[in-house]
Amino acid sequence: MSHSEPTLMMYERERIILEHIKDNPELHHNALLKLVVPKFMAKTTFEKTRDSLIEKEIIFVNSEKNMKFYHVTENYAHKTAQHIEQTTNNSFHDLKIQIKRLETDFPHKDVDEKIHTANSLLRRLLQTDNGFTILDSIKNPKKTLYRDEHLTIQQLIFQVYEVIQNDKDSELLLPTIVSFLGVTVPKNSSDK
Repeated sequence: MSHSEPTLMMYERERIILEHIKDNPELHHNALLKLVVPKFMAKTTFEKTRDSLIEKEIIFVNSEKNMKFYHVTENYAHKTAQHIEQTTNNSFHDLKIQIKRLETDFPHKDVDEKIHTANSLLRRLLQTDNGFTILDSIKNPKKTLYRDEHLTIQQLIFQVYEVIQNDKDSELLLPTIVSFLGVTVPKNSSDK
């Protein structure tokens, strides 16, 4: 798969392999390969897509004698929720530590490092907040269970902005960073 391929193609390929595994759990690797290749994709694409599904733990491999069988992971939704919770919490705590050091480390960086650091922190803060939003939705869509975490992220974003605004290079930093956030912030639909 080339990096310029539309992401949709990757998901479509994953779906095709997943459907074939789900509909034919008794098929070993070579039989599955014959069903999918070349009708839907090339052999190397099949292997890369299969490896991606295994890496994401959507499917797993069971070896019997000298044959490989693929199966859909049981309780995938529950395992995914656990994974989202673990990675979101780890990211949240890691970000709090990084932002605590930001005020002392930031002024010593060059302008490009400052832009990269600020963009990276803000992107990760927004991703982490999205993780908590997904967890809120999965666990109880009528209640905000992670209210404290959302508020803390809001405060961490403020701290990053404050460090940027107080920096000697703020006139260079702020437009670039705000421009970056323009990609992440929803556009006004009435501007069309």
